[in-house]
Amino acid sequence: MPQGVMVIAEQRDGEIRKVSYEIVSEGKRLADKLGQKVIAVLLGQNIKAKAASLGHYGADKVIVADDARLANYTPDAYAAVLGQVVKANDPAVLILGSSVQGKDMAARLSARLGVGMAQDCTAFAIDNGRLTAIRPIYAGKVYAKVTFSDNYPHIATARPNVMPMNPPDASKAAEIADAGVTLDDGALKVRVAEVIREAAGKVDLTEADKIVSGGRGMKGPEGFKVLEDLAAAMGASVGASRSAVDAGWRSHTDQVGQTGKVVSPNLYIACGISGAIQHLAGMSTSKVVVAINKDPEAPIFQKADYGVVDDLFTVVPALTAAVKKLG
Repeated sequence: MPQGVMVIAEQRDGEIRKVSYEIVSEGKRLADKLGQKVIAVLLGQNIKAKAASLGHYGADKVIVADDARLANYTPDAYAAVLGQVVKANDPAVLILGSSVQGKDMAARLSARLGVGMAQDCTAFAIDNGRLTAIRPIYAGKVYAKVTFSDNYPHIATARPNVMPMNPPDASKAAEIADAGVTLDDGALKVRVAEVIREAAGKVDLTEADKIVSGGRGMKGPEGFKVLEDLAAAMGASVGASRSAVDAGWRSHTDQVGQTGKVVSPNLYIACGISGAIQHLAGMSTSKVVVAINKDPEAPIFQKADYGVVDDLFTVVPALTAAVKKLG
């Protein structure tokens, strides 16, 4: 019978991503209910020194695959390594972060192992020894409860910024072990030729605690300057609706929505965004939503916890000035 909870940690440029600590924390809660252990898996180059931090959040054991060919994510290399690690350890539950990388790898492992999978989950539970998951469907209009069959492992991805993260406890140490797997160069058909960096210090929207987003109401790319100022004052990231991205005002990496990034910040400020269902699907799990729009009938107000019916080019600079006074 499969035993334990396995989580697949993510790293970028040798630094473990926040979602990894979230899923280790959630994995620990699930493992405690099963009366079993948590195993974290970490892939990368010169990454072994970072593995101990996963133990501080609840991992009992960390399996490390340290190889130059794993420095950057490539689907064939990562799938080959993770497939071997999963089969060797036979976990009951396998959790990944619902990032671009995590969703891609979850699908590949599901196909490789011949088991079911639930993507972009917002909650997990153990029911009679089986994993159950809650996930949004129909662009976030409905939440479905997913149960798994007797085929193991039960694979799921967790939406970033949703699962509570355990306070790190440096006194907790995990066993560190080498993966001991092999990679066949002949089977590696994908390689990273170049990595194009975003602006230095820019926080990925999926991990941002606060987001200020703009839509068609920004009137043009120059309009986003007021949002950049507010974001800088409050330590937030800047997002955009699909209409703003399609118009060429912002990069696709800034797009929030069903065809962009799904975010769950503690604070989401929507400026000049009408609130189309495509956009709401990408930010519906935000803890607090503030909407600023001249149209009192804009659908975004139905989702907002706080709403301001006024010209954003008047409200946002005033808000920026108020934030600076508090800071």
